[in-house]
Amino acid sequence: MSIEFLTLIFFIAIFISFALGAQVGFALGGIAMITGYLIEGSWVLNTTPSTLESNFLSTVLLAIPLYIYMGQILTRSGVGDAMFNTSQMLIGKLRGSLAISVVVVCSLIGAMVGIIGAGIMTSGSIALKPMLDRGYDRRLALGVIMAGGGLGILIPPSIPMIMFASSTNNSIGRMFIAAIGPALLMVTLMILYIVISCKRHPERAPLDKIPEVPQSQKDKRATIIGGVCSLSLIVLVLGSIIQGAATPTESGAVGVIGALILALAFNRFKVKLLLVNAGMETAVLVSVAMWIIVGASIFSNYHMMEGARSLVEGFTTDLGLPPWGVILMFQLIMIVLGFIIDEFIIVLICAPLFTPVAVALGYDPIWFGLLMILNIEIAVQTPPYGFALFYLKGIAPPDVSMMDIYRSVTPFVMIKVVVLLLCMTFPQIVLWLPNFVNQ
Repeated sequence: MSIEFLTLIFFIAIFISFALGAQVGFALGGIAMITGYLIEGSWVLNTTPSTLESNFLSTVLLAIPLYIYMGQILTRSGVGDAMFNTSQMLIGKLRGSLAISVVVVCSLIGAMVGIIGAGIMTSGSIALKPMLDRGYDRRLALGVIMAGGGLGILIPPSIPMIMFASSTNNSIGRMFIAAIGPALLMVTLMILYIVISCKRHPERAPLDKIPEVPQSQKDKRATIIGGVCSLSLIVLVLGSIIQGAATPTESGAVGVIGALILALAFNRFKVKLLLVNAGMETAVLVSVAMWIIVGASIFSNYHMMEGARSLVEGFTTDLGLPPWGVILMFQLIMIVLGFIIDEFIIVLICAPLFTPVAVALGYDPIWFGLLMILNIEIAVQTPPYGFALFYLKGIAPPDVSMMDIYRSVTPFVMIKVVVLLLCMTFPQIVLWLPNFVNQ
């Protein structure tokens, strides 16, 4: 059977499985094993145990539960809320200041969680009600939560970045460093949009008439200390990787211990909340993630074994596209995939296929990996079928329609498209900092 026909069968089977509501990991792995058995015979199944072993015993992927648990501790203990209050205090009485705080803090909360869906749900549970209570336009409120929460996969530590580095044998630390430039650029453009939009349409963000944070000096000091400590923990986790003092897995362990210490220091440590509830939620998220990783890895390994890489290389050659045209084609494919599957699967399917082609064309794999992360962030938030839109609908008030959500996220999606195009056109936005650090 030709690889072209096999690929067609694979994707038809995947679409049917998803439409029937099959679990993603089991659908991908099951389709690969059944198809492989029917075509190649029982020997194909011998690859499954090695795939399981390489995934479950990977020290790199061990970082995933640690980062998720760190985020759960910070958000459930309320220590993470201090970042929100500190940011609001520092910005002051600027029109739209609450929306700016939401973008900054929700992006950090999203980074702590490391997953788009959990980042949006966590950010929305913290920030949506205060914005609506203070008279903010609901479209602006929903838009900034989607924008900030979704930034979690771009701001280190990012679970999809770990997956990309692991599946393509690239440096996680270099990926984390490379993401800083695009993340700062994106946050800056979002803040500029909020300021300009609120200036042109004051009704979107009325000046607050009530205190945003406690006003006594004692409460102010406690708020600032809590916010600075929470932010310092994130900086410590990332800085330990950049400086080479710790591996991503070791820095994740440092983050968990640090989050527990902060909860104790601020008298917010509760065994049931932080050890039982947070632990169970982490276990659920990690279990889902790992089964998706295993299923996608089995699918990817078999597809590659049957010649998927030569298919992609031959397809790009037959089209006669210039190198930049090939990169652009890859971006369009990933945007389409983002309408139907989540960030984990896109990375695990596309990274092993597309990255070798990009490297063969002379592009830096870290640069291409960051383009993939930016693209995925856009794809899963793009109307009408980006799956992150439905997470946002889940936390929105009952009277908010899907059309309201589409309109709320559109300007922020356009900002992210601009950042993607800038990073494609000017690769040094991505590569300058990791190259400078490695000098």
